[in-house]
This record gives sequence, structure tokens and C-alpha cells, in this order.
Amino acid sequence: MAFTIEESFASFGGKMLKLSHESTVNNCKMNLNLYLPHQYFDPDHKEQLPVLLFLSGLNSTPDNISEKAYVPPSANKYGFAVILPDTSPRLEDERLKNGIGAGMYLDATQEPWSKNFHMYSYILKDLLPSIRKEYTKLNLDRMSICGHSMGGMGALIIYLRNPVLFKSCSAFAPLTHPIGVKNGQKYFKLFLGADESKWTNYDPSCLIKHYDGPKRPILIHQGTSDQGIKDLIPEYFLEASKGTKLDGLIHLKYAEGYDHAYYFVSTFVPEQCEFHAKYLGLS
Repeated sequence: MAFTIEESFASFGGKMLKLSHESTVNNCKMNLNLYLPHQYFDPDHKEQLPVLLFLSGLNSTPDNISEKAYVPPSANKYGFAVILPDTSPRLEDERLKNGIGAGMYLDATQEPWSKNFHMYSYILKDLLPSIRKEYTKLNLDRMSICGHSMGGMGALIIYLRNPVLFKSCSAFAPLTHPIGVKNGQKYFKLFLGADESKWTNYDPSCLIKHYDGPKRPILIHQGTSDQGIKDLIPEYFLEASKGTKLDGLIHLKYAEGYDHAYYFVSTFVPEQCEFHAKYLGLS
């Protein structure tokens, strides 16, 4: 078996599994959480279940979303599983400390991160194929993607580069133009080097200009009291979409008075899950 079940918890009628596995892409052990709704365990439910891939933010672990975002009630309501990857390898190497919890959903090319920090390829070429192989009651051909903050950026990156793999995409307070702000530049230079031409492969506002997938809306929630909104610049992403195949399809919803925390995320999880359920054919 590819995955080891480290812990299992009953949750909202289904089960939250804390898993680990040896990643051939990141060359190390990786952790993740997998939520299986009650339909997964129902012997009378013969149909494979769709999947929501939910990416966490900077310095988070799979537990942040699992314990604070309250996704399981919606997963049970509609009948989809939720895959919650980690944000980076967890290696005890002092040289890697700036990258722990901050994998940025890219493939690092610079030492010392280039050996283990391949979060983009890890998700697409390792994690998802392994889930497909081992959890055969899940249907990864019916999959949507979302994320929070850095994970929202990751969701946009992965969706815009691989639109045929996903039925829909959404994000909570995503970092939409990392190469245009200091914090994004910091990690891109760290992981990808000084050649800024390579950074555009992981910048949603650059990628959207070349998007050539299905014309489906992308849903984004952004709190107006988010302390980091000047770095997230959702309006830049909206502007970048003009004249593209997704022009008019970026549904940016500002949430008055909400900040960046999980009180914000948990408030709008039901709306985003309803959005995905529609495109997953569940509502």
C-alpha cells in the first residue's frame, strides 16, 4: 500500500484520515489528510465519489483546513471526498528552514531545495496518481480544486496550467501576482533563482493570459479587512483576465469586515463547496 494511516477520526458522519507516504517526487516522507464522507462507507452507494483538492496556506499543515475550515459537513451533504496535502516536506535540515511550510506549489530548481521541494509535480505526478490507485472508490476524473492564501495561489496555478484535470476552481484570499510583491519575490528567488522569466510559470496573473481551457468561472472570496490584501492584489488578477478566455468569468466576491483567518474561510466554505458541487454534477 502506498499510504500509511497514521490516525483516523470519525467526523460529521465520515472519517478524517491522517496519512503518510514515501514520495518518489519529493524524495522523502509526505503527510496529508483525506476526508471520506459517509457515502464512501455506504455499501449501497455504488458510484465512485468525486474529489475536492484543497490546498493550505503559508506555514500551514493539512490540519489547519481539516480542523478549522469545516469542510466535512459540505462534503457529506454533496458526497465528495477531500484531499488535503501538506504545504511542503517536513525535513529536519537547518538549510531548509525557510522552505518548511512554504513550498509555494512550485518545483524548486535551486539548492538545497531542488532535491525535495517539488510541490507542483508532487501533487500532479505523485499524490493524485497514488490516491487514484489506492482509493478506487474515488473518481479523480471528477475533481475540483481550491485553496487558501498560498494554497489559493497554488489552486490557481495548478488549474490554469491543467484545466482539463479539474471541473472547477475556487480560492480564499489567494496570492494572485506573487512576482509583483516582495513576499512572493522572496520565495521565487529562493526556490527558482534570479532569472525572473522562470517565475511566470507559477504566477496566476501571468498564466491566465495564456489560459486555453474550458470557459468556466473561477470563484474567489476576499476579506476587506485582510491585513495582507495589498500583497494579495485580487484586483490585479481580475484586470489580467480581461481579453482572455476567462474574461468576465472571475467571480471576485469581497467579504466586508472579514480578515485572512479561518473564521473567514469557514464562513464561506459552504458557498464554495456548493459552487464545486454544481460542476462536479452533485447538485
